[in-house]
Amino acid sequence: MPKQITLDGWLLSHFSVLLKKGSSHVGKTTTPIILYRNTMEEEGESYQETVCTLVEGYVVVQVITSGGGIVPSFQQQFVFTLDEFPLWLMKKSKDLLLTSIDYLEEQFR
Repeated sequence: MPKQITLDGWLLSHFSVLLKKGSSHVGKTTTPIILYRNTMEEEGESYQETVCTLVEGYVVVQVITSGGGIVPSFQQQFVFTLDEFPLWLMKKSKDLLLTSIDYLEEQFR
């Protein structure tokens, strides 16, 4: 009997493959890939956003505050291996996961 896989399991597996392909591309070009930018909070001219970047072998998620009279600063920074990141992102936001998958699929068509 063939092994069954859930849709979430397939998404995680597919995303892992895309991340590895993207990481290899970054290694060749030395240019990181921004998977998503998500503005979390805006007040006047200042804002806080999350920037998720794929580098060679890792995914870096940074929460940055900047704008207006505020000097840009990193509020939080997370570093994930390519194997850890898909599950973390699935738990955090399925929408961001789907956005990242769509973006990587466009890059590697």
